[in-house]
Amino acid sequence: MAGVCSLLALTGAGVAMAGSRPATLPARAPASAPSLRLFHDVSGLQEPGGEAAGVLESVTGGEIERSASRTFTYAGADYVKVHFSRLALSDGDKVVVSDARGTEHYEYTSKDLSDSDNWSMSVSGDRAVVRVQKAKDDVFGIRSKLASMGVTVDRVARGQTAAERAKADADRRAALAAAPHEESICGRTNETENAACYKSADPVAYANSKPVARILINGVELCTAWRVGTQNRMLTNHHCFTTTREARSTEVWFNYECARCDGGATLRPVKVMGDQVLATDDILDYTLFSVKNFGQIQQFGYLEIDDRAPVRGEELYIPQHPRGAPTVITTQDSTERSGNCAVDDPAYDGYAANTDMSYFCDTDGGSSGSPVISRRTNKVIALHHFGGCPNSGVRLDRIAEQLRQLM
Repeated sequence: MAGVCSLLALTGAGVAMAGSRPATLPARAPASAPSLRLFHDVSGLQEPGGEAAGVLESVTGGEIERSASRTFTYAGADYVKVHFSRLALSDGDKVVVSDARGTEHYEYTSKDLSDSDNWSMSVSGDRAVVRVQKAKDDVFGIRSKLASMGVTVDRVARGQTAAERAKADADRRAALAAAPHEESICGRTNETENAACYKSADPVAYANSKPVARILINGVELCTAWRVGTQNRMLTNHHCFTTTREARSTEVWFNYECARCDGGATLRPVKVMGDQVLATDDILDYTLFSVKNFGQIQQFGYLEIDDRAPVRGEELYIPQHPRGAPTVITTQDSTERSGNCAVDDPAYDGYAANTDMSYFCDTDGGSSGSPVISRRTNKVIALHHFGGCPNSGVRLDRIAEQLRQLM
């Protein structure tokens, strides 16, 4: 993953496209309506949605027989994720998907894959190696040859290349120049910094960034989520995803951060799949969900809810994954006299009156679902969901009223 931090670093000119707050909010459909996954144009702005992160590629001739392997290469992509249209496997057969070196690899039975709509976990880098490992009781492969057994890869979701990310950023800037509107980067410069910068300078803020995860939805969209409480519970925005089926097609990446303050390589992420949607609400814009293989991510800790009304001027910080970048933390705000992020309006209108609180802390597309943490208590006081300067998050005391029985 060398160089990813520098490639994904934010430039300070980010525009709130997928994460911007419309001047006039659109009417929301019922929580079950699939149209919530779409953008709705309102006065030239867009309702929030997952930040575009990758490209879907069609695959022809993707058949792989048992005991055979195939490498899918997309030069410059930062991850590769494969989809299977055919799984003709015997009991005991496994499909192995790994990166080029074999250091990141995942094994699946047919049932494992069917539980995630036949998508594998992504592997980091620009190559995925797919191998079909036959059952031990069919050593010579006689049954597999007679039954034409094996798998077929029909689609690949891959990350954007550096050139594609640069073009997307240029397109954002061009859109802003053609039709100016408020940004989520609220000062003259982007005041987010890599999480590693806070290891010594602010160890509490750094520790509270560890339960914050990058989520990859359907292989091509990004939001942020975080572990809440001691149980298997994650929070993100309703506008990121709403159903158990979507959760099971969502990867949750912990430990995705730059190894050094100045960038360079990233730490190796720990990836698990989403599992059950436990609660979701369109007005308060949250989705509470669980993950599979919960034991793998318990090491990263959890955040607690600050179940009270925020106070104007209360200082804040926001760990997040803007545009899917490795973890950054926003603590500063040059528009504030103190120079620190702070609550601007503790009773701000979101999708209903007084559901939100506002602030000028820098965020960007892909930051949707980030925890807004009170500096006073080091607990989460809001769930970030809108850009627009001021940016805003749904107050956690509003959300907590609906979630007490599930926590």
